[in-house]
Amino acid sequence: MARFDVAHIRTREGVDLVIMSLERSFGNKSQSEQAQVVAGLQACASSAGLGGTVVPVWDDGFGRMMFFARENIHPFFLSIDMDYVAANINKSLSCE
Repeated sequence: MARFDVAHIRTREGVDLVIMSLERSFGNKSQSEQAQVVAGLQACASSAGLGGTVVPVWDDGFGRMMFFARENIHPFFLSIDMDYVAANINKSLSCE
């Protein structure tokens, strides 16, 4: 069972997000593989009662935060970094 620290937040625009920090290797997966992982994480978060869109984030190896999210929330993710995510961890989630 994998355990994740989660930043469960609501943006100023009223969008509920479940931000999950993943290993850098997530960025090496194909977009299709990433989408499959996100679908599983979304199901896990929903089962645990966490409302909102799951968005994985990871360090690209050069100190930049990467993310996998719908285009309409890209501006929010372009305005934050991994320090913001770490400072907003407020839940723990266990997924099979």
